[in-house]
Amino acid sequence: MDAPPEQEDNPRFVRVAQLMRSAGLNVPNLEALDFSQGFLLLSDLGTRVYIDILNNDNADDLFRDALSALLKWQLATKPGALPPYDEALLRRELALFPDWYVARELGIELDARQRETLEAMFRAILQSNLAQPAVFVHRDFMPRNLMQTEPNPGVLDFQDAVIGPVSYDVVSLFRDAFISWDEERVLDWSIRYWEQARRQGLPVDADFGNFYRDFEWMGLQRHLKILGIFARIRHRDGKPKYIADAPRFIGYVRAVCRRYQALTPLLRLFDKLELYAPLP
Repeated sequence: MDAPPEQEDNPRFVRVAQLMRSAGLNVPNLEALDFSQGFLLLSDLGTRVYIDILNNDNADDLFRDALSALLKWQLATKPGALPPYDEALLRRELALFPDWYVARELGIELDARQRETLEAMFRAILQSNLAQPAVFVHRDFMPRNLMQTEPNPGVLDFQDAVIGPVSYDVVSLFRDAFISWDEERVLDWSIRYWEQARRQGLPVDADFGNFYRDFEWMGLQRHLKILGIFARIRHRDGKPKYIADAPRFIGYVRAVCRRYQALTPLLRLFDKLELYAPLP
């Protein structure tokens, strides 16, 4: 891995890898490192990335293994071992949506009332997110960062791990940037996670309905953030391919907003911005 020290926090990468390995997850072994030059020699987890092999027939098995790894990671939580996924960070991520997707991608300047509406929605989303119990969070626990390996899965791209809302990584896994599943299947997988989490003593809500609401509102924060990230990657970094998946996230946002009356103002704002794109 070539990770220039002026751009990457390599000691943090190593620290998170050690935490994950101690928790029983399959992550690359660190064979050698040179922090001064930003070179790390890592073991190879192969070429079978979840996103390339997932289909309707194997998804149950692959996600079962992914959830098993996630539960190990969450159960290994040590307060203070990683930075907090706090209000300041969650809010900075939400700000990517108006700053990059609305202003740069759509070329729209929100008026005062629209800005007030968005701020009220941000406060409601953050209140829900921050009320959740905090555990270790990979922060990008999605099929692009999971490998089919033995033991399964291999886990990659974990350097931004934090301690934050318990539902975050579950949402990342099932409401993915590059592949979508029908709501019934997402609900079934979420129930499987919740049942196992409760049995193993993780601090999920005792009522599944409450947990699923937390899951959906956590997802809303992530969906808005990723819309902003994809626009930023296009306009700042000159990489336009990711923005093609924006409709997937618009669809996710609209579906969640339709299910909760408190989110109606955000749905109306999406209507005003003409963000109607359905899930692919």
